[in-house]
Amino acid sequence: MSDETLKTTPLYQAHRDAGARMVPFAGYSMPVQYSDGVLKEHLWTRSHAGLFDVSHMGQARLRGVSPLSAFEDVTPGDFIGLAPGRQRYSLLLNKKGGIVDDLMGARPDDDGLFLVVNGACKDGDFAFIDNELAGQVRIERLEDRALLALQGPDAAEALIVHAPDIAGMAFMECRRMSAFGLDAIISRSGYTGEDGFEISVPEGAARAVWDMLLADPRVKPVGLGARDSLRLEAGLPLYGHDIDETTSPVEAALTFAVARKRRDAGDFPGAARITRELAEGPARVRVGLKILEGAPAREGAEIADVAGAVIGMVTSGGFAPSLGCAIAMGYVPPAQAAIGTRLNVLVRSRAGAAEVVAMPFVPHRYVRKP
Repeated sequence: MSDETLKTTPLYQAHRDAGARMVPFAGYSMPVQYSDGVLKEHLWTRSHAGLFDVSHMGQARLRGVSPLSAFEDVTPGDFIGLAPGRQRYSLLLNKKGGIVDDLMGARPDDDGLFLVVNGACKDGDFAFIDNELAGQVRIERLEDRALLALQGPDAAEALIVHAPDIAGMAFMECRRMSAFGLDAIISRSGYTGEDGFEISVPEGAARAVWDMLLADPRVKPVGLGARDSLRLEAGLPLYGHDIDETTSPVEAALTFAVARKRRDAGDFPGAARITRELAEGPARVRVGLKILEGAPAREGAEIADVAGAVIGMVTSGGFAPSLGCAIAMGYVPPAQAAIGTRLNVLVRSRAGAAEVVAMPFVPHRYVRKP
């Protein structure tokens, strides 16, 4: 895409003013890194607080007579049972049990269901929901709101100055509140494995909020490069890479998103396939790999057993700054998925030793209620 055809977020000029290197991403011009570089940004987020612009993602309200009930027609989650003030990670599923997208659904207030979907998928997601739930709900796309993510061990202390009502919030809670003197929707969540918050504010106030947060010396701007390495260390899948419309929740190790009552009822899209895979096991599973030798294995690298037979493929991979080694995620047959299994990854036709390890690679540090 040329610069002329790329969309921009409300924080585009803030990124340019900070010296960010901008790249095309999900149809937008987005910061991949700032002057400190990806490695330092990654480690700063792990030790202090990183501020991310995620305004390219799709925000919407799902409204109607029974939006929570209706949403269960396209997801395997328990949204009827979603309590006010809570948020749930879920999956849009097609009729074959494949993942159309992963998303967050929340009840920050009594105004329907608040959705946040991936930026590259948002047009398709909203069209899919609109088509599948026609006559049951209506979607209001919140194009006039920006979304910021503040992630890291210092995130809560940096944010509470501007949003006192976050006090006492735990992981996956979401509230509508006054913050920065604005109407904000704030969840205690993120995609780095760290404690943190996602902050939805009116787009016209995004730059002021950005600048107020960066005035705290514990907070630095972080780009897409470190966001990707952080989520990889956290063992979190990236849509379009680690999961797609051919992947089931069972294969992707996302069975926690299939609620127990929905499994029992078998009343979700693709239930026949998913129920069968839960009972019998899938043909492939997502695993974590520690690369023991050779170059980092990137997406598309083949995975082979120790005898040299190709058995799978890497879907995400790279250097893990927190660990000082290369890691990857990919799919292999269940027989090769046990922790400690030795495998090889083929990088430029050269085999490098790898080992199946537990995920997350770096422990999550979410703040949960006792």
